[in-house]
Amino acid sequence: MTQIEHCNITVPDIDSTITFLRIAAPDFNVRKDERPLDSYRWVHIGNDNFYIALQQAHLDSVPKNQLPKYINYGVNHIAMIVPSVEEVEKRLSSAGYKKGIETPSEKFRKRVYFIDHSGFEWEFVEYLSDRTSDKFLYE
Repeated sequence: MTQIEHCNITVPDIDSTITFLRIAAPDFNVRKDERPLDSYRWVHIGNDNFYIALQQAHLDSVPKNQLPKYINYGVNHIAMIVPSVEEVEKRLSSAGYKKGIETPSEKFRKRVYFIDHSGFEWEFVEYLSDRTSDKFLYE
């Protein structure tokens, strides 16, 4: 079976993104944090099965405004499977993060979206069935 092993995103503030991810996914740990003197910082954060590579913008680069999501090219959101959407929502809301779009009630899954301080949208999914046909039922 093919699986996604990691994704790599450039963020304006690696430490802020690490904070967000550790609140949302307490099982995530920093695997590697490199700070080359002549280049940009990068971090791998994740668990035993998956990680996200965070890359600081290159030295002396001027960040461009993020393009509007769902309209232009780029990442719209990153989704992660979690054991409890309610727990993620409680932790992130308590930490002051804002929810993203509202999701409809679905029979076999719960979802919630949050926006991190860099403007990235993250989706958290809790499946209520182990059956593939249930998990990917689009009602």
